[in-house]
Amino acid sequence: MATYKEIKGTNIEVLASDPSNPVEGQVWYNTTSNVLKGQIVTTAGSWSTAANLNTARTQASAAGNATAALVFGGNGDPPYYALTELYDGSSWTEVNDLNNARAGTAGAGTQTAALAFGGDNSPSQLALTETWNGTNWTAVNNLNTARRQFWGAGTNTNALAFAGETAPGSGGANSALTEVWNGTNWTEVNDLNTARREVAGGGIYTSALCFGGATGLTVTELWNGSNWTEVNDLNTGRSRLGGSGASNTAILGFAGTTNGSALVANTEEWNGTNWTEVNDLNTAAHFSGGHGTTSSSICNLGQAPSITNLTEEWNSPSSITRTFTDS
Repeated sequence: MATYKEIKGTNIEVLASDPSNPVEGQVWYNTTSNVLKGQIVTTAGSWSTAANLNTARTQASAAGNATAALVFGGNGDPPYYALTELYDGSSWTEVNDLNNARAGTAGAGTQTAALAFGGDNSPSQLALTETWNGTNWTAVNNLNTARRQFWGAGTNTNALAFAGETAPGSGGANSALTEVWNGTNWTEVNDLNTARREVAGGGIYTSALCFGGATGLTVTELWNGSNWTEVNDLNTGRSRLGGSGASNTAILGFAGTTNGSALVANTEEWNGTNWTEVNDLNTAAHFSGGHGTTSSSICNLGQAPSITNLTEEWNSPSSITRTFTDS
């Protein structure tokens, strides 16, 4: 019988700790944990820890992707923040603030051309909309309906806003309202089938996805530019989750809470028909923000369970370590 070295050209290493930068195909025996491990490449993608935000916050919003992101607003419980931070793939830098401090906003666009809309500054829900040109935020025309804890999709000139909580205070009215932004004004269009808040989503203004919501919903709806249609559910129902994706056929849903207190790290990927569970976040969290694509996304964790400045990056494909067992 051929040996491992004869097949692979190298021996199985014996190490007291895992190597810091293992390469694809590398196999080693960890004498501390007494397990055999190896490095593989997965096309499913995985989360890695990224540089921390300068300011810890919850219910912030995001735009961009894992190498060029923007995070804005949020709540330090208290205060409410107008802070904006820019990510270059390795570190966060504070840049010019929003004109109005708030949390529970929705966002759309990129690092250099973003839109922030809605939110609250306690006790009032807000309809305020601001546009980002890469340097400054400018106030533009308001949403028709003030709300918080909802989601946005699209760009800073063509965006979609959907769901949310429309009444001041906790336990306010859930909304099914959907509005479209054309670069100048918001227009009300056809509602979601299920009113809800604390949702996530992705896509563009003519082709989007809305999923999850309070309390622990699995409901997923697809927007075709005119109407919402119920499609296949999430595998794990949750609210206060994050989402990312530039197409309604390729979306990530991650983090959240299943019942208001049990935090999850679960990540699911939508392929246009079904949700599939993929690699988890490193840290369970809720009230998370996210933006990007199924190949490059950013997640600012929000609360894990206390308010945090932790962020994670999703990249696909990626290299991960597997532990081999005799089963």
